[in-house]
Amino acid sequence: MKRFSIAIHGGAGTLVKGMMTPELETKYKSALNVALKIGYTILEQGGTAVQAVEEAVISLENSPLFNAGKGSVFTAKGSHEMDAAIMDGRTLNAGAVSLISGIKNPIALARDVMEKSEHVFLAGEGAMEFAKKLNYVVENESYFYDEFRHKQWLEIKDSDSFQLDHSVKKDSKFGTVGAVACDQNGNVAAATSTGGMTNKKWGRVGDSPMIGAGNYANNKTCAVSCTGSGEFFIRGVIAYDVACLIEHKGLSLEEASNEVIYKRILEINGDGGLIAVDTNGNVAMPFNTEGMYRACKSSNGKEDIAIYR
Repeated sequence: MKRFSIAIHGGAGTLVKGMMTPELETKYKSALNVALKIGYTILEQGGTAVQAVEEAVISLENSPLFNAGKGSVFTAKGSHEMDAAIMDGRTLNAGAVSLISGIKNPIALARDVMEKSEHVFLAGEGAMEFAKKLNYVVENESYFYDEFRHKQWLEIKDSDSFQLDHSVKKDSKFGTVGAVACDQNGNVAAATSTGGMTNKKWGRVGDSPMIGAGNYANNKTCAVSCTGSGEFFIRGVIAYDVACLIEHKGLSLEEASNEVIYKRILEINGDGGLIAVDTNGNVAMPFNTEGMYRACKSSNGKEDIAIYR
């Protein structure tokens, strides 16, 4: 039996220590721990990497602490638009959704796109039509209402400003969520979900649902889930870049991840982080911001839950 591992993240960015209360820090670490245990237990019981990453992300989507699912930020119109993607490294099958509203767990819909449609990426009204065909419940806006999120939006409403998950001017950190896993058969998978950026306009889509930019998995190399300044992760095709460095330059998972986060993304003025796992169960979780909500667990006994460096 191969070593199996899972890593999860809840976003990277400006996590100002002084603004993080001990109570809040405990809440974040507890939410990460719950998601980590859910995913790890699936792997431990012989489940697939795809199952593990989906369930771990669902757990994070159900928490109001993170900018995905229930905790999604408000758009310029005061609504919620969510994106998600999942990829199976064994088959290279992938599913993604973008600009969807009212769906409690966008990652579940992304998996259904992967397994129950002929397509990879569905967006907007079409994605919602697909969800309704599969009898998804469309939640009321009240399900996604969060007092902090609403205040955050009111501060910049009717302006041309928008806030990334990790803007300096925010006094709390909320982020994209993601999971990567390697199962007992050495198969890898990645899943990423987000509510985007506060006050976003014109149907803006970030890197999270884009295969190769914010999410990627390939048994030849690794599985990657990204978080950070989405526009730059798209331009740098960051998730695929890590896999590419492993495949074509022979770098290790850690070397490739570090090269991308500490050098390549910075060269184009992007910031953020990623989590990655390879088919040997190795894990990498680099970030070039002040912090990244992250956790990982491997069958060799390694376990880590952290926010700052």
